[in-house]
Amino acid sequence: MYHERIITGRLQAALAAVPVVVVVGARQVGKSTLMRHLRPQAAAVTFDPVQDIAQARSDPDLFLASQPRPLILDEIQYVPDLVAAVKRAVDRDRSPGQYLITGSQQWQVMARLTESLAGRALILDLEGFTIGEIASQAQTWLPQWLDDPKAPPAGLVPPPYSFAEQLWRGFLPEAQTLPAQLISDFHRSYQATYVERDVRQMAALSDWGLFGRFVRLLSALTAQEINRAQLGRELGINPQTAAAWVETLRATCQWHEVEPFHGNTLKRLSRKPKGYAADSGQVCASLAIPSPQALVDHPSWGAIVETALVGDIRRQTQIMATRPQISHWRSHGGAEVDLILAYNGRLHPIEMKGNSHPTRADMRGITAWRSTYPDHAQDPALILAPVAAAYQIADTCWVIPWNATVAHPTDQNPV
Repeated sequence: MYHERIITGRLQAALAAVPVVVVVGARQVGKSTLMRHLRPQAAAVTFDPVQDIAQARSDPDLFLASQPRPLILDEIQYVPDLVAAVKRAVDRDRSPGQYLITGSQQWQVMARLTESLAGRALILDLEGFTIGEIASQAQTWLPQWLDDPKAPPAGLVPPPYSFAEQLWRGFLPEAQTLPAQLISDFHRSYQATYVERDVRQMAALSDWGLFGRFVRLLSALTAQEINRAQLGRELGINPQTAAAWVETLRATCQWHEVEPFHGNTLKRLSRKPKGYAADSGQVCASLAIPSPQALVDHPSWGAIVETALVGDIRRQTQIMATRPQISHWRSHGGAEVDLILAYNGRLHPIEMKGNSHPTRADMRGITAWRSTYPDHAQDPALILAPVAAAYQIADTCWVIPWNATVAHPTDQNPV
């Protein structure tokens, strides 16, 4: 069953406006499926790291001249010289919606595309499913709430799985329909394929087993501040190699970082970025967590909850014309807020909790942040948690369900 993606509206608008639309994201997040759904009659070519399909590498101009348009070019990072040929083609014909391009290596793709196709292409990001997309509801609560944060989102997306099972499965499309007994096998296969195809092309690694252990180590550090100078000590990797491997994971959309919040106060604050694995299911597989029940009791439960919910917020921002600035905050004394969203002159602190009934005690970090930045003490805050319904724990702080939708409380019973 096809799940409507929240990015569809922006993608359709782009196809109607520019000659080239590029969708960049990790392997198996649904890039090809989305493209083929939007343009079912378009010709499609999927490139390979070894085979030169239809002479696309050896003669990219001839390849494009022999293909009808619109044309889907899937995994273009394997044919980097094709980008210049696309530029030459669209310079001759600037009709919109000619080329739909996907890539799994963000920085390599974007470096060439932004250099060669400036003014000709629009680049969009795609990650795994949002919580709403899993339930076949292509709607998001975050953009509406940021525009009008007087009340929290209160409608609920009916999830197919419990909170714990959804986090254990993760948010990659294929993981939503597999039997539970195959989920761990799926994630292990994903990691092996990722290392063999994407990383082998990007990095000259002499020890693939050591890199695999590094990936698992980094997964175990999800939702923590990352000190790259110390990251590889447990594996005997020098800091330069560890930093380069982190950049490889970021470039292939497997790792995301949130920069620290910088205010105007002269407080001693942490300056380290906070790192997140791209998918909570991958983290569970790396930590050998065998079931949703085992996840709830695992020491990494809180970090995996944060990883999943921060990821959902990040994915929701990708449909916004003006995206909020996202950062995290931690004081020298250890008080912290998972996310600070800067939008329209306001700073919104957001916390992620894994317990089923957060109280005022759970907003300690938000309270400390507001004390540090009193000019923003009245900016609305949220706590996301596995609760059954939204409720207020302070004048400007609401707890909302992990599977909230766009509806406000006043929308539930219209007069």
